[in-house]
Amino acid sequence: MEKVCVLGAGSTKYGKLEDSITDITLQASVDAIESAGIESKDIKAGYISNVFGVADKQVHLGPVVMSNLGISDRPSLSIESACGSGSVSFREAYANVAAGFYDVALVAGVEKVTHTGTEWTTTYFSYCSDFFYEGQSGVSFPGLFASMARAYMNEFKATEEDFAQVAVKNHDNGLLNPKAHLRKKITVDDVMSSAVVASPLKLYDCCPFSDGASSVILCNEKFAKDHGANYIEVMGSGRGGSSAALQGREHLTTIPSTKIAAEAAFKMAGITPKDVDFAEVHDCFTIAEIVDIEDLGFFEKGKGVEAVREGQTKLNGQISINSSGGLKSKGHPIGATGVGQIVEVFDQLTGKAGERTVKNAKIGLTQNFGATGASCAVHIFQSV
Repeated sequence: MEKVCVLGAGSTKYGKLEDSITDITLQASVDAIESAGIESKDIKAGYISNVFGVADKQVHLGPVVMSNLGISDRPSLSIESACGSGSVSFREAYANVAAGFYDVALVAGVEKVTHTGTEWTTTYFSYCSDFFYEGQSGVSFPGLFASMARAYMNEFKATEEDFAQVAVKNHDNGLLNPKAHLRKKITVDDVMSSAVVASPLKLYDCCPFSDGASSVILCNEKFAKDHGANYIEVMGSGRGGSSAALQGREHLTTIPSTKIAAEAAFKMAGITPKDVDFAEVHDCFTIAEIVDIEDLGFFEKGKGVEAVREGQTKLNGQISINSSGGLKSKGHPIGATGVGQIVEVFDQLTGKAGERTVKNAKIGLTQNFGATGASCAVHIFQSV
């Protein structure tokens, strides 16, 4: 296998955007191309992650993006894996570059849904669940993650205030990210007094609906050395699956796909969770971040909530979690989220993270899942 590197990265601001889904994808992609110091013609293939293109009247997005970049003859693949689409697209590009099929590939993730309104957007999101058992029965994702939160509270010594600490920490990080959707400082009291969405989760326990696009350029090591002063290496890549419906899980306080994907990624990288300096994890709801950091092996089961309570996951704590602000503050344009996590790792490991820099960081990890964790991908990166 070829060694695979990330040579460039780019992203739009996350939030409510006026430009079309095509335009914002191109903006992020051009940023990534310029960041890599290459030209569009150097790209041999494109991998585009998107879930609800139909909401902006554009579903076959790959060829549209490649055509607008002036490389219409290059193959593209549009990928959907619910909220985990971005990391799955990255995985497919990684596998093809590692196999030697392409020396350079573009990965772009995008979503544009805010213009559809809350009712329709919530309906679209429900299609990512096991709709027969969950969505059409009236169970939304807040309700499903609320079930996980209640189970966690019953099994371990956790409180609603503990979950609120996750939101407060991620908003503090998001204040330092100029591209974050919700750049607003909040307190535990703010979270606790916000409207109940699905008990015990409140409004400030939930990530926002966001528009946005993120892109990265992957290449083999030779191309990176020939063309880039700043690049990072992909150390490990893993994917895993879980029961599509939450009711099919043996336990509600763990996500099997994360554990499977993490085990594969750590094995490939030849390291352990203790070697990771920072991680971008899938905090669609505050409970998710706590479950994630346990399933990834950063903390023992039931101890993640203690880590949050003690500030171990704050910026430059024992392990910095979601330095970007995470889905909670940075935002969650679902097709872009997994790619956006990798943009953050690239910025951190190449000295471009500004005020939110994780000091002396050498190894970063991303974890991105779809739905309630039915699919997951974990990637590990190192500076060179």
